Parts: sequence; structure tokens; C-alpha cells
Amino acid sequence: MKLYLIPFAIFIASSLSAQTDYKTLVKDFQKVSGNWTGSLTYLDYTSGELYSMPADVHIARIKKTNLFSFSDMYPDEPQANSIDTLKLSTDGKYINDELIVSRKKLPNGDIEIVTTETGTDGNDDKPATFRYTYTLSKTRLIKRKDVQFDGDSEYIMRHEHAYAKKTK
Repeated sequence: MKLYLIPFAIFIASSLSAQTDYKTLVKDFQKVSGNWTGSLTYLDYTSGELYSMPADVHIARIKKTNLFSFSDMYPDEPQANSIDTLKLSTDGKYINDELIVSRKKLPNGDIEIVTTETGTDGNDDKPATFRYTYTLSKTRLIKRKDVQFDGDSEYIMRHEHAYAKKTK
């Protein structure tokens, strides 16, 4: 009997690690509300080179909803400034259209949330799977997008926003 319980317990534990709830997600993103400064590093598909530029972001929860506003500002390229809305599903399974595959507390106390989504990417709009990794803490914020093109076995880094909390 014990032999059957061990695999069952492992299955239950692994399936629970990918599940989170709405309140936990709200707390995670509420923790990163405020002003941040850092950089955006992205892969230029034409040259194959990584390009980095200064970046700032202001994050705010929209009233008491499941929405967070991300106001992205690029001091060297203000024409690229944008405002995006991040939506947390009320069932705790999605960030925007990205399926949450894991949420864990890292040894340093940061929260890491990994999501996936399919779409197209690249200069020729090839089908791909996207993996987003959110690393959240009171002093550090990273959002990384990795791309795996259909037929490839490896992910490549598409872009990464890396921020430190602005001090007043």
C-alpha cells in the first residue's frame, strides 16, 4: 500500500505547485506597485545581437480590480513609451492570456511566477511558445520573455526588463 501512496503524493505535490489563487497573485503584484528603474535588454532578430537601453516603469493596481497598470518609460527612446494593463484571472490560473505553470518562493525570498502562451514571433512571424518569468520582490522586479519556435528544442531570450525599486 505504501508503494502506491508515494507516487500519488508526489503527483499531488507537483500539481499543487502550479496552482495559485487570485488573492495570492494580487498580493504578489501589489508588492511591486510603485516606481522602478532599470533596463530593457532584447534580442534584435535582424542582427542577432542583444541590445540594452534604460527603462523605467510605474506599476499601480487599478482601484480594487484584478488589473494592474504598467507605464513603461524609455528615457532614450520616448516614442516607445507605453501603458499596458496586466490582468489577473479571478480563478488564479492566468496572467493576461498566459497560463500560470508555476509559482514558487525562491531561497532569497523573491517570488517567481512562470507562465506560457503560444503565438507567433520573429521577422517572419513563425509559430512559437512563449515562456514568461516574473521575479518579484520589494526591491527587485524582472520580467523575462523566452521564445521557443515550433520545431526547436531550446528557448531563446527575447527580452528582459530588469528593475530596482526607486528610492525617493
